[in-house]
Amino acid sequence: MPGRRRRGRGRCARRVSCIPPVSDFQPFGVPAQEVHTIFLKVEEAEAVRLVDLEGMDQEMAAMEMGISRKSLWNDLKSARKKIADALLNGHAIRIEGGTYILSDRPYVRGNLDMNDNDRGSEQDEQ
Repeated sequence: MPGRRRRGRGRCARRVSCIPPVSDFQPFGVPAQEVHTIFLKVEEAEAVRLVDLEGMDQEMAAMEMGISRKSLWNDLKSARKKIADALLNGHAIRIEGGTYILSDRPYVRGNLDMNDNDRGSEQDEQ
């Protein structure tokens, strides 16, 4: 029904370090017009990057994104389900949309900048 609103609080913006440089993935050998596309939100991709690629625990990843562990878990669970569906059923993936803000922290592929001042690195304490 038009005009119907969700109950409860709205979704808070997640902090992401960057928009992924590649946003479309398609299975090889399947014509583009025959492929079903699954949409992965930018913040879901960020949750997967932090936990599965960078190896952060969920508490640290949630802090990095500025959200609760429960919110991170929901994003991670949703992303993993979408990725599994696409891989196993031959669907395309497009990363776009969502509720996020870009962080001012730089992201270096495969290496988190652990010398950020607001992370309280041990080197600053010595």
